[in-house]
Amino acid sequence: MTNLLVASTGGHLAELYDLHPRLGLPGDCVWATFDCPQSRSLLDGQEVIHVPPATTRDIVGAIRDLLAARRVLRGGRFTRVVSTGASVAMSFFVPAARRGLDCHYIESATRTEGPSLTGRLVARLPRARLYTQYPGWADRRWRYGGTVFDGYRASRSARPRPVSRVVVALGTHGRFGFPRLLARLVEVLPPEAEVLWQVGSTRVPRMPAGARAQVPYAEMQQAMREADVVVTHAGVGSALAAMRAGRRAVYVPRRRRYDEHVDDHQVELARQLDRRGLVLAREVDAVTAEDLAEAACWTVAATSAITPFRWAA
Repeated sequence: MTNLLVASTGGHLAELYDLHPRLGLPGDCVWATFDCPQSRSLLDGQEVIHVPPATTRDIVGAIRDLLAARRVLRGGRFTRVVSTGASVAMSFFVPAARRGLDCHYIESATRTEGPSLTGRLVARLPRARLYTQYPGWADRRWRYGGTVFDGYRASRSARPRPVSRVVVALGTHGRFGFPRLLARLVEVLPPEAEVLWQVGSTRVPRMPAGARAQVPYAEMQQAMREADVVVTHAGVGSALAAMRAGRRAVYVPRRRRYDEHVDDHQVELARQLDRRGLVLAREVDAVTAEDLAEAACWTVAATSAITPFRWAA
């Protein structure tokens, strides 16, 4: 029995990677995702099938992935497909359902109030089993299985850290930059601080020295572990990376009205994680030097017990 774990790179892959030990899947696991620094670092040593990249609401990319999925599934090797999205999930589930394979779709933790576009499309497939990470919108079709954040707890440190090393992670999405946050951080970060800037496609008139579009996963994790403060956009992958490194990030949501994302799902995710105490959520204009100092007073650790994800019967 071989399971195929399918996810877009970024937050979707980060979620599936963190959830994987809790899924209790029998048999071997093979990953299908895009080829990028994150996937190469995160999945080092595991069997990975690289498929064509597809971005947000990318019909051409989704069709390319559909053709790739047909080739991957043709040999009859796989018995189950599990995905956290995004469009690559639909590309694999369509041929998988036709072949009679079990299809399990776990909606992203960013979707706090209802399914994404991909989730609504997957729900139309008769063989798909659907899972939400929030009990508030679970129903007869969408089963609550747990959340990727269940395994983390924050605690205040006895000895606050001075803000001398900072990691800024604004995501790597090619279509959506975050210039408001980058410009704000150029103003409020201590001038003497050592900063790793991972800015994706973001550009501002006063670009900080050493800004990089992408940073490999292993390098980013090491930098976060050594940092006093982590500042990120409110993506699920960025939150998980900071938590794995033991940091309670200053967590800033993108806003649709500034053309920073397709909708405002990051706003509610920031509120959810702030209520759990796992991040310090702030709007762009509200980020201050005091917030950096406050975030440096906290650590995040994984809990000792792993809560199994609750599959549908």
